[in-house]
Amino acid sequence: MNNDRHQGSSEITQLIIEAAARARAEIGGVSRKPASSKAAKWPIECQIGPGLEGAIACESKVGYVNGTEGLLSYRGYDIFELCAYSTYEEVSYLLLHGNLPTADELREYEQKLVQYRHMNKTLRLLMSFPVEEMNAMAALRMGTIFMRQEFTYIDKEVAKPDLNDAISADEDSIGMETKPSGEKRAIYEFKKKKKKPKKIDAELDDASGLEACYHLIAGVPTLTAAIARIRQGLMPYEPLNDLSHAGNLFYMMNGRRPTPIEERVLDVALILHADHGMNASTFASMVVASTLSDIYFSVGSGIAALNGPLHGGANERVLHTLREIGSPEQVPEWVRTSLKAKKKIPGFGHRVYKTYDPRARILGPLAKYRCLGCAADIQNLIGTAEELEKEVVSSLAEEKKIFPNVDFYSGVVYTRLGIDPAMFTPLFAVSRVAGWTARVLEYMRHNRIFRPRALYTGKFNQKYKPLDER
Repeated sequence: MNNDRHQGSSEITQLIIEAAARARAEIGGVSRKPASSKAAKWPIECQIGPGLEGAIACESKVGYVNGTEGLLSYRGYDIFELCAYSTYEEVSYLLLHGNLPTADELREYEQKLVQYRHMNKTLRLLMSFPVEEMNAMAALRMGTIFMRQEFTYIDKEVAKPDLNDAISADEDSIGMETKPSGEKRAIYEFKKKKKKPKKIDAELDDASGLEACYHLIAGVPTLTAAIARIRQGLMPYEPLNDLSHAGNLFYMMNGRRPTPIEERVLDVALILHADHGMNASTFASMVVASTLSDIYFSVGSGIAALNGPLHGGANERVLHTLREIGSPEQVPEWVRTSLKAKKKIPGFGHRVYKTYDPRARILGPLAKYRCLGCAADIQNLIGTAEELEKEVVSSLAEEKKIFPNVDFYSGVVYTRLGIDPAMFTPLFAVSRVAGWTARVLEYMRHNRIFRPRALYTGKFNQKYKPLDER
């Protein structure tokens, strides 16, 4: 083990290594995937379902998901290996830059994250709103817009875009009746490089590059912790410069320094949620960025998409279900009743995975880890979760390929860390902001505005009737 931060949590490293071994044994060894994949030859033929299901919209080197084998990797690094040996700081750097940092690069990156966690103006603006009455995700999205005000110049009057740069209200569109030809680039593009307007603070940026990504990766945890505190009627804590990314998040949410175990568990949870293919929130972020909007607005759209119950919030529903069941002894009857009524069981099944979600393989042992503080009610929660997993897998795994997903145990993990269920989805955003920004940066290098088409199924040749004839 080469990471000094892990010295107090070597048992967790061993848990992850054992989880990886079980996963590989169940899929018959290490996957025989090629070292790298070939670039696409556009246009690509693929089967597309409603909601663009199955559509291939771009190329990416950021992350890879294989749902059949239960594999997840970031930039070619297996998720088990990253969780066992790396840190969220290293992983977010990897996603953004394409390579793991050297010691000097990591030191410089960590120093920037420490600096950018301090957002006095942003928090002052946030606290002028009734955050305690708001949906936590709504407050978080608003907070990212306030960050845009603090760290960029793009909303200032002197930075107003030149109208001569505008092309049309719907740039890069093609006629509905025209067959797509698959050009790699838009016919019309903004080719002028942005110049910082005069009389602008040199520290402010244009919200389109790496510094904006750093600001968001550092700032979203500060916002999330502040929202958690304000919702309890308490003042936010100032970030501590000597704590890690995960350690500082824990401190700002709970008001005390984490133990090495608590810090490591939260760090692993952040790594696990950092990226996951072209999911809805990632796609939303990329669509907004493709219009040549900025990264703050793009991340705001990702937060908005994550707020939807079909994307975020499942771990909170799992917790509610476990408490509704009541105890391990009541699980069998509850499962039989639910399956008979054809009810979906929260935390099981996944749009992509047809085997165990690799993230659940890691979160399961962490949720049950004996050294992570455990009150009697939490022990009952864990026992109920274990029994529910056994019942559902025995009933549905073989025939319907339904297994635990990332949400099944993540809520239990967060509960053991003292985090309120209302903050589970914002914690998802704290982690995923690395994936959102990495994929936005990657896509913008060869940007083409997203412009899918709809299949018109309405009427033709309708005749207008005057109002008095209808």
